[in-house]
Amino acid sequence: MTRTGAAAGNKEDVVYDVIVVGARVAGASTAMLLARAGYRVLMVDRDRVVRDALSTLYIHQPGVAALHRWNVLPEVVATGCPPLERIRHTAGHTVLEGTPCRTDGVRAAYAPRRRLLDPILIRAAVDAGVEYRPNTSVNDLLFEDGRVVGVRTGSVRGDAEHIERARLVVGADGMHSTVAARVRAPVLLQDPHHTCVYYTYWSGLPPRLRTFEAPGRWVATIPTNDGATLVAAYFRQELFTAVRGDAPNALLGQVEKTAPEVREEMAAGHRLEHVHGTGDQRNFFREAQGPGWVLVGDAGHHKDSITAQGITDAFCQAQLLADCVGDGLQDPESLSTALKRFAEQRLDALLPAYRGTLKEARMESRVPRADVPLGMEIDQELAIP
Repeated sequence: MTRTGAAAGNKEDVVYDVIVVGARVAGASTAMLLARAGYRVLMVDRDRVVRDALSTLYIHQPGVAALHRWNVLPEVVATGCPPLERIRHTAGHTVLEGTPCRTDGVRAAYAPRRRLLDPILIRAAVDAGVEYRPNTSVNDLLFEDGRVVGVRTGSVRGDAEHIERARLVVGADGMHSTVAARVRAPVLLQDPHHTCVYYTYWSGLPPRLRTFEAPGRWVATIPTNDGATLVAAYFRQELFTAVRGDAPNALLGQVEKTAPEVREEMAAGHRLEHVHGTGDQRNFFREAQGPGWVLVGDAGHHKDSITAQGITDAFCQAQLLADCVGDGLQDPESLSTALKRFAEQRLDALLPAYRGTLKEARMESRVPRADVPLGMEIDQELAIP
């Protein structure tokens, strides 16, 4: 998967058009699109092999539509993750059932395991001409006259440091972004943590996308690969310490209280993995760009995972950045204008969902019809006796 071409000579003399730091969904997508646009792209990632990431897995219809445009969707479908074409949401005594809202002709959502999705995107980037270096950490950025002009890299093992230069450095290195820290990207908007989440994978559940809510509680079942279902439970943030101390039983107890039908189904199957989770569900927007640098994915914006927007947001930002840059990357003035346009359009595109997610994450009241989670066209509403 690693591609080493003409760029692998005297590394300190190499000038790339773009260096992408991070090779997960945001980084690999961005690298692929910029390489397809004809730019010389280096993508580095500190991981040696691609493993599962902490993730709700769900890709909303706009994200699936992006995969279709990029001609990557067939590989995702080939992993065997089922198309998710129906949603069932239960809030108290009301059940809403329907189909996801269509985007660019795409109806089905998908929720592939990240150990399968991320390598597909990395392969697509490499096939487009990206030079990919795993097991490579970014130790620092290079600055000249206040502008980022490259990175200092080394292997995770601590081998000799190398200098790589580029016209643009893309930080796609997650919520705890090294790039964001080195450029001191200002925080534009920040809100408190609202939830903590724990989830695991279970066998024997029906392959149905379902969400359940009650005041202070939220549960979701998301079918994924190999007949497994992700079962997630959300708790108020103030319960994090107690929940973390006994996460498996806390998850089962939350399912029992919020989605008893799911708890009954779980009795016929078994847990496939240990319980994953986090209380670090940050809500923020960082400044997206500056001289010679830009942030995409969780590096620039993160919100509570209760609405499962992360992967879709990453794809949309990658496409937006590529569209804004166009053929103007070689000219510093054109690039500066393009990055500012990206930052403005990113905020306009993501702010409504950010506000909606914070409303859901407070878990204070029942969801009105206009704010049904995951987006759906309601075709049935039932009242539970």
